[in-house]
Amino acid sequence: MESPYMSKPPAVSILMGIYNCAPTLAEAIESIQAQTFTDWEFVICDDGSKDASWAVSTGYARHDPRIKVLKNSKNIGLARTLDYCASVARGKYFARMDGDDRCDSMRLEKLFAALEAHPEVAVVSSWMSMFDDQGTWGVVRTKAHPTAADFANGSPICHAPCMMRRSAFEAAGGYGSQPWVIRAEDYYLWFRFYAKGFSALNLQEPLYYMRDDRAAKARRTFKSRINETIVRWKGFGLLHFPVWKRLWAIRPLLVWAIPSWIYERLRKRSRQ
Repeated sequence: MESPYMSKPPAVSILMGIYNCAPTLAEAIESIQAQTFTDWEFVICDDGSKDASWAVSTGYARHDPRIKVLKNSKNIGLARTLDYCASVARGKYFARMDGDDRCDSMRLEKLFAALEAHPEVAVVSSWMSMFDDQGTWGVVRTKAHPTAADFANGSPICHAPCMMRRSAFEAAGGYGSQPWVIRAEDYYLWFRFYAKGFSALNLQEPLYYMRDDRAAKARRTFKSRINETIVRWKGFGLLHFPVWKRLWAIRPLLVWAIPSWIYERLRKRSRQ
């Protein structure tokens, strides 16, 4: 007999691309299973992992019909993987989750309630706590009602905690397959949201816990800084920033040039 979870479209589809995150994946999946909000499906796509990520995710799927696991034949990157997840998802709203993070048990309930209460808002997110093997060390705080001007210094919306309207995501064209969106796919999506007249709401509490350890830092390469610079330049154009202001697109490259010990000290100080 078909499970009721499979026959009725859920309110929320959680999208997660995984790549070599087997040691932390169980904790991430279980933090979704522990949510007080239960009308969800969890669409997970293994993006060509070389470790046990596929085995871990399919193990959970065998015991929870709300979990659907996909697999890419090769690594294609997070943006294209999330677009693939979205193409098979059935929810009215899309939420995000990463395979090395965890979230508050009321995260989905609070984000869903905010979207239902604010039809004028296309995406709702929250603050994020940052942690490593030593514990929580900082919080990323965002404005409750970000404006287009707030995009100048970085993304004003935390991606991993977010929940967005499917209709807005599709109107913006999804994350995109351009090679220069890698590691900046969320920033580019939000630029296109605002260019289409959509707006965001950030709940003023940390509902998501992002792992920010040595492995996470290793992913911040010079190439990712170049990609972010390209995304900023194009995004500033979409938002009709004046040319002189568009030149500030080079900020990621300037940050990359700062010695790592200075960058880490400044970053942690800003998130205390």
